[in-house]
Amino acid sequence: MSLFSRRPVALLLAAASPWSLAAEPAADSQEAQDVVTVTVNAERQHYRSLSATGATKTDALLMDLPQSVRVLTGDLLRDAGVTTLAGALDLASGISRQSPLGGLWDSYAMRGFTGDPNFGSDYMVNGFSSSRGYNGMRDGANTQAVEVLKGPASALYGRGEPGGTVNITTKKPKFAPEVSADFSLGSFQTRRAAVDLTGPLSETIAYRLNAAHEAGHSFRDTLKVERSLFAPSFIWLAGEHTTVSYEIEAVQQRAPFDRGVLAVNGKLGFVPISRFLGEPSDGPMTVKSLGQQLFVHHALSDDWTVQAGASYRDSQLQGYSSEANNLLADGHTLRRQRRYRDFSATDVSARIELLGKFKTGALAHEVLLGVDAYHFDDRRVQLRRNPSAATAYAIDIDAPVYGGVAGPLALSIDTQEGQKARGLYAQDQVDLGAQWKALFGVRHDRYTQDVANKRLNVRNGQSLSATSPRAGLVYQPSTTWSLYASAAKGFRPNSGISIDNQAFPAERSGSYELGAKLETGKLTGTLAVYTIGKSNVLTTNPANTDFAIAAGEVGSRGLELDVSGELARGLRVSGAYAYTDASVTRGDNTIVTGSGFANVPRHSANLLATQQFVLGAGTASVGGALQYVGERLGDVAVSSTFTLPAYTTAKLLASYAPNARLRLAFKVENLFNRSYYASSYSPLWVAPGAERTLTLNAHYRF
Repeated sequence: MSLFSRRPVALLLAAASPWSLAAEPAADSQEAQDVVTVTVNAERQHYRSLSATGATKTDALLMDLPQSVRVLTGDLLRDAGVTTLAGALDLASGISRQSPLGGLWDSYAMRGFTGDPNFGSDYMVNGFSSSRGYNGMRDGANTQAVEVLKGPASALYGRGEPGGTVNITTKKPKFAPEVSADFSLGSFQTRRAAVDLTGPLSETIAYRLNAAHEAGHSFRDTLKVERSLFAPSFIWLAGEHTTVSYEIEAVQQRAPFDRGVLAVNGKLGFVPISRFLGEPSDGPMTVKSLGQQLFVHHALSDDWTVQAGASYRDSQLQGYSSEANNLLADGHTLRRQRRYRDFSATDVSARIELLGKFKTGALAHEVLLGVDAYHFDDRRVQLRRNPSAATAYAIDIDAPVYGGVAGPLALSIDTQEGQKARGLYAQDQVDLGAQWKALFGVRHDRYTQDVANKRLNVRNGQSLSATSPRAGLVYQPSTTWSLYASAAKGFRPNSGISIDNQAFPAERSGSYELGAKLETGKLTGTLAVYTIGKSNVLTTNPANTDFAIAAGEVGSRGLELDVSGELARGLRVSGAYAYTDASVTRGDNTIVTGSGFANVPRHSANLLATQQFVLGAGTASVGGALQYVGERLGDVAVSSTFTLPAYTTAKLLASYAPNARLRLAFKVENLFNRSYYASSYSPLWVAPGAERTLTLNAHYRF
């Protein structure tokens, strides 16, 4: 007998079949009919809880919220041909790409704020932080929707950026069997395959399996990238009022560390965007991440619910890199350094919440009370060789010859950091009458940090506490319009230590926002204006780029517009515009007051339009997209005159579905093959955008 019994295997195979069905009760079996009633009611309650927006953790309508929230649905992401988080966020306003640490993780700024420079930018998966640690570029194979939550979320989630956060909702198991597969071929020998299977394992248990693998070369010389995702999930309808769900995400990414190209005398374009200036012999940098989430939802009554969740994630990053140091006076010899990184992290978090509805006189309340905690451990070991000789381990940027030898590496960083936090929070959404609504929230956090510098054999720590309130008011003059105002405070602990082995003080922020929302049934839109201030912001230490310093106070103010919907029969549109004025409001000797934020353009916009129509016995669509990013500062370390030029890219989209099972799609990104620069860390490390890229995709439902 194998390790697996025959019955579970048979159930799994049956569930994977598109023709399998959950066992139906006999007509004369009252017990079986009761089971079906329990299953249907519990499933309905579970999926109702999953529809809650991350902005409030309740199922409140977006029109009732004093906050700008953009939900990028699965249909919109499919229309745009998007398979990554970075591609999804290009569709929202006020989000700008940041330096992705050599292509290892997602990094973006929202309303100018990018988050902890030690990790990728903040985002959550099903309301749990999934950016602490080393998790690679996020794949969209198991993404149901992406919620872009503008403004501070500290009143609910604790530590966070005042510009906003992103919450990704994953695809959930269904009791109706479905099986589909995607296959893609693209430029640079790129191949991608993905599967999506869901169905019942029994009358009360359902599963879903999302998996994807992508591999290919790059427009960058010598580079090859490989990424995999394996994400099974399960739901158990434990009773008429109780559901339990469990999800796993296993990710592996293998890609060379790539700092991009450089500017020569502050000017870009002298080096082709395809030229790789690292060492191919370094091999790939490997990122591995294994995450698990458990949720329990129990309805106490029609008005009161208790829900709990836990998340556990292990991640690691390991490999060699060769990175630019400085360009010599001859204008073509580039000094380089070599590094070896071995980073690993464990992130554990949990929460329990009580949700309820009640009235006090004429006022209707929807309240949320919760407690949560997390424990994060981060270990960083870095070896480094920075040759002192001018031409040692150098490369010619005009005619690179690979194969240089840097010599033995020496230990430069060996730290062990532990973070612990716990918080209490409360929120009340109040219906004040036919046209007025209010939201009040407050959270108190206690946070401890302990950092050991093992190379110097010293350690330090700190304990912090913070109270983060928010309040908002909504006025609805009609059923289609909503006006709102909100104010909030937030905080964010800073990871890492300074060059003199000191922990950093936490960031503190305050924000104010006014906005208007439109909802016609076919068209939705949000217009928002805001102002944000933040203190104790970290930036790279120019004396040693391995370390950061707290550089003072920064601020951001701006205007954002997001619109999406159906303008005419079959004509779907999505558009966004942002004006962002983000700068240092009080600097020090490192950053000058008035300096702008790196990679944050003052103006940015995007537009997507697709037209669907009948073609023969099937349906087809054609469309296109434009992305505009204005000029922006290109150096994160110091105030400088180095800027990245503005650019506009175009995308062509087309699809044809001859029947309900098969859909063929074709897209051309960077249609006019423009050379552009997506982000930068310094004039030496500039990430170019991809050349024209063609992709053909086939989606089949079995």
